[in-house]
Order: sequence, then structure tokens, then C-alpha cells
Amino acid sequence: MATLPAASTGPPSTPQDPGVAVWEWQDELGSWRPYWSSVCSYIEQSFQALTLKGQRSSGTWPAHGSIPLGQADPSLAPYVIDLSSLTQFRQNTGTMRAVRRHIFPLDSAAGQGVVWEWQNDEGGWFPYEMTICVYLEQVFALSQPQGDLTSFGFNYEIDFASRTQRNKTTGYQRKIRRRVDSPYPVATVAGPPHTGPTCSCQQCLLNSGTGPITSRYRHSMGNLPGSSGMQGAAGRTAGLSSSLVGFVPYNKPTISGARSMPKLNVHNTGTAPQSVAVGGPSSLHAATGGVSVPNLPVSVSRLSKVKQALAGGADSPEEVVKKYFEELKVPPADEDCTICMEKLGVPSGYSDVCSSKTIQPEIVGKLTKCSHAFHILCMLAMYTNGNKDGSLQCPSCKTIYGEKTGTQPKGKMYVSTFPRSLPGHEDCGSIRISYYIDKGIQGPEHPSPGAPYTARGFPRFCYLPDSEKGRKVLKLLKVAWKRRLIFTVGTSSTTGENNTVVWNEIHHKTEMYSNTSGHGYPDPNYLDNVLAELAAQGVTEDCLRP
Repeated sequence: MATLPAASTGPPSTPQDPGVAVWEWQDELGSWRPYWSSVCSYIEQSFQALTLKGQRSSGTWPAHGSIPLGQADPSLAPYVIDLSSLTQFRQNTGTMRAVRRHIFPLDSAAGQGVVWEWQNDEGGWFPYEMTICVYLEQVFALSQPQGDLTSFGFNYEIDFASRTQRNKTTGYQRKIRRRVDSPYPVATVAGPPHTGPTCSCQQCLLNSGTGPITSRYRHSMGNLPGSSGMQGAAGRTAGLSSSLVGFVPYNKPTISGARSMPKLNVHNTGTAPQSVAVGGPSSLHAATGGVSVPNLPVSVSRLSKVKQALAGGADSPEEVVKKYFEELKVPPADEDCTICMEKLGVPSGYSDVCSSKTIQPEIVGKLTKCSHAFHILCMLAMYTNGNKDGSLQCPSCKTIYGEKTGTQPKGKMYVSTFPRSLPGHEDCGSIRISYYIDKGIQGPEHPSPGAPYTARGFPRFCYLPDSEKGRKVLKLLKVAWKRRLIFTVGTSSTTGENNTVVWNEIHHKTEMYSNTSGHGYPDPNYLDNVLAELAAQGVTEDCLRP
């Protein structure tokens, strides 16, 4: 299978071969979508004119300047590119997207005007990132039967004979096509590195990375193999990928002295700090159709369970672990402890690095609800490496004991309603949720204490139908917000940026009238899916009872 390297995206090496410039914008999934070649020609022409105008010396990024895209395409009239921040701004909604400029050889797909596209579930065609287009064209020109996108971070196989893209895990296929347009513009001025604000959407990065995936598998869990939209929360959760059923707040420190490395079934991301208080607007309104409804603010609690634990106001780690365990007098000696991977008939694999006056290495216990058995010392080691918030989560089945909390940064959540309906929910109005989080400094419970964290793309706006089920989801999201479970801080798989605020496994709909990205409507499974995700975090209807 062909695995040719993608074309270089750096500046041209010689003046004799300047290459072509491709301008791209970043969508909600973190994928880069190239503008049409005609639009790129206009952007590049404007960029070169502004650069050579004398705002800065030739070859450097202009300090100021904006490019109205409506001049190139009337359908893009609301959009303006701000060159100083490398940001596309939509004037009528305030939405901002990162943009970038890549240079490709003249003989590449971009230089020939070739764009490879994939078809979504609604029949629309969307271009691959230009680096992928260049690779696919190289493989296609060599008459290779297949291409592999693994090196780009996507679990897809391309079949040129059938013009299909196949997910190597699920087997699901979608159509692709090769479109020839006018060549992209020749670059005569070297561009800058990407320094503007970046998208940090993590809603889908916990499942199969980013790329040309729509809502079929990314957001419609009811369509996943082995799951059913009619099942209860446990059934839906069981059908998800491992990333959704095994979450740890951040990369745990290596316990080097253990005889066996812990092999938890987890997906590690980053954690969220507790730092600077962020105030949204004191009076925020959403106006649609002439109706203005005040927002209802929901703030993060001032004293979280994490702080209580750090201050000594919570149970000791030994007390927490013992609270949820029943000691086994005769442990199942032939079974493995799935934390240390030692047999339950021998002492804990963490006995060399974790000690307790009240819990001996050979003691085995079972959790009171799910009855899964572990070395109690192993569970103590796992607990002390986590949030220490007074809750436990079974490594095997993910049953939560106690009230699970996260380490979401301090911020504010606002709620407003308006009469316009969302696609698929024409019988009711809509709810808008606004999240405000600002940058700050990480606390002692976070992966990089004392280091700053960034907060890209805030405020973030999300939508629910104003129906009975939509209002129930809203109530549970408020609980999740107060428990600091909506966001976290970690490494953005989209941009590679460390210590930045990212989504935390509870999917939100950030678009109202389009679901081409998987983050909009219609999506008939969304409300059931998000209820399952909330339940996986321990947020259920039981939390709403007095």
C-alpha cells in the first residue's frame, strides 16, 4: 500500500521555484479546509499587496490588514480575514476560525488545481486537507490501487478503483472524488509561521482523531456497531470506543518502582486548572426574531472537592477507598488485578512504591456495587494519583462511587432561550448555552502546577431544543458544569498546544442549522447520546432529586 510522504508545506527553497500558496481555514473538528482556488488567488493577491505596501519589510507578516472575502465570492460576504491574527471572522455571528497559508510545489496537486473530496452522509462534498490532496494525487499518478492515511493521523484506507474511503476499524465506506479546478496562485512572498489563535475543540478527538468523519460514527452512538439507540445509558456506553469508557483526568506520574506497570483501560488527556475567576458579561441577552431573553448564569462552586481534599477537609485516601470496598477473606487467586496486572493471590504490584498503615499489599477487596475485585492497595495508588475528590471509578466497568468531579477552570455558564426551532425539533424553540472561561494559572492538583494555561475560542456557544428532553439535558449539564466536568486542560490534539482548555467527553452542539461537521442539527440521536455521556460521568437524573 502506498505511503508516500506529503508534500512539504514550508516556504519555497529557491526563488526559481516559488511554489503555490494554499490558504485554509480550520473547522470545528480541527481539520484544515482549503478555500476554492479562486478565493485563494484573491487572498494571496491581497496578502502580497499588503506585504509589499510597506507596512513591514518584504517577506514578513503585515502588522495590520484585513481581507473581505465577499470581494472574491459573494456567498462569503460575511467573512473577513484578519492578517495580524491569522483569523477568519464572521461578521454576523462573531464566529472566529484560524486560517493558515501553506506552500506547495508547482507540480503538486495544488499547482495543478486538483482537489480530492469526500462525501458526507447528507450527500455534500468536502475537500481533504491540501496535504492529503497532494499525497492522494501522488499515489493516483503512480497508478497505485490504494492509499493509506494513517501517517496523517486518520484511520482510513483509500481505494482508487471504487473511489471510496474505508474506515479500517469499522469498515464503513464513503465516496470520494477527484475534482480539477484552476491552479492555486503562485506564491511570490514568503509567508509567516502560524501564530494566530487556534481551535481547541476536543469533542471528537477522543474518538479516532480528526478528519473527514461526519456524524455517522462520531456523534451518533446509536449507529455504532453493537449499540442501539433504544438501549439504556449503560448499553449505549458499552457500545462506545474505549476512549469514552475509560477517562483519567490527566497523564498520571509513572510509578517506576512497581513490579508491573499499571495497565488501566483508560484514555489520558489533560486536566483543568482552578485559577482566575472569569466573569462573563453582567447582563447577556440572546435576541432572535425580535425576542430577547435574559441569560441565567451558572457559576462554578467556589470551593471544589479537590480543594477540600487538598485542604484536608475530606476523608483520607484510605478512608475513601475502604468506604467502597468489601474485603475478601478468600480472594480469587487465579484472577488478575487489572490495575497492577499481578495475580490476586500475590501482593500488589504497587507495594514497592505505595504503602499504607491500614492497607496491606496482599489484601484484596471487591467494589460494593459492581463486585469487581482488585488489590485494595492498587486502588489506593490509583486514587492518590488522581483528583482525590472522594470518588472512585471501577477500572473494569467504569461504575462511579461517590460524586465524581473534574478540574475544569473557573468560569461562567449562561443560558438563554429563543423561539426559533432547530432542525429536527420544529415543535419547540431553542436553548443557547454560553460558556466563558479565561486563561489562568494551574493549581497544585493539575499536571503543571504554577504554569499558565490558555483558553482558545471562548466564549463557546452551544444549542439544545427547548423540549422536555432538551430541558432535562440542560439541567444535567448544569450539574456537570458545577462538578467541573464540561472542560479540562490538556494538550490539544488539533494543534498540539499544551496546557490549554479543551472539551471533556460530553459532546455539545455548537452549530444550529447544519450538521456537516457533526456538531449541529439535525441529529436524532444526540439527546440520548449526551445523556449516556453524562451518565458515564456520574451525572444522572438521580442528581436532580432533592
